[in-house]
Amino acid sequence: METIIVQPSGPSRPGAGELLHLGPGDTAEFGRDLPGDRTGRFVALRDPGVSRRAGLLEAAGDYWRLSNFSGDTAYVVENMESGGEYLTVAPGRLGAPVPFEFSRVVLPALDGSAGFTVFAPQHAYLDERCAPGGGEHTVHPFALDATAKYFLVLVALCEPRLRGVPDGALPGAGDIARRLRPLDGCGGLTRSAVNYHIDYLARTKLRLDLGGDTGDEEGRTGAKRARLASLALRFGLVREEHLALLPPRRRVAPKGDGA
Repeated sequence: METIIVQPSGPSRPGAGELLHLGPGDTAEFGRDLPGDRTGRFVALRDPGVSRRAGLLEAAGDYWRLSNFSGDTAYVVENMESGGEYLTVAPGRLGAPVPFEFSRVVLPALDGSAGFTVFAPQHAYLDERCAPGGGEHTVHPFALDATAKYFLVLVALCEPRLRGVPDGALPGAGDIARRLRPLDGCGGLTRSAVNYHIDYLARTKLRLDLGGDTGDEEGRTGAKRARLASLALRFGLVREEHLALLPPRRRVAPKGDGA
C-alpha cells in the first residue's frame, strides 16, 4: 500500500496520469534533471532556475520526509487543506517530516515558482494502537481525517440519508459546493473541486473498484457518489453527529394564504 502519491504537474484528480506511488521506504529525487543516464524514481521540474538535483522525497510508515539539497534556498510545503498554513525546509535540511495529508511543495524558479503535489492518504489516526497490552498495531482500513475538506464533502453527500431519507436523491457536486460555501475555508468551493474530492475519496481513501463503471460521464459520476455514500454509511464512516460540521440549513418561511 502506498504511503504517498506524487502529482508532478500540480493539483489534479487522483488517478489522472503521471502519478508516482511510493510505499514505505521508497524514495524519489526531484529537480530539473539528473545529469547523464538516471535511474530510479524522479520528479522533473522543468525550470532553468531549479537545481538538477534539488531534493529527495522519502515515504515513511504513514507520513513522508523531504530533504533539501540546496545550499542557499529554502523550500516551502503548503498545507492545501488549510488556508495559509505551511512549513519551511531550510537549505541543507535532510529528512524533514511533513504532517499534512494534502501538500504542495514549492521551489523558487525563474518563472515564479515550480513544484508538485503530494497526497499522503495513509495518515494514521487514534485506534487500538493506543490501548494497553501491546501486540501488533491495527491499521484502520479507512483512514479519514474529520477535519479535512474531503470529509465535509462526504458528509454533505450523505446528509439526506443521515437525516432519515433512505431513498432520497443524493446531492450533485454543485449542490454540495453550495451547501458547504458558508463554512470558513469553503467560500470558493466549486463544482469541479467537489468532483476532485469525490475522486480522491473513491480512488484513494475508500478504494472503490471503479473498473466496471459504464455509461456516460454523468452516469458514472452518479454511480460513484451512490457507492461512496453506501460504503460510508454502511461502515459508519459518517454518522449523525457529523452533521454538526455542516452549516445550519436555511429555513424556508411558510407562504401566506393570501388572507
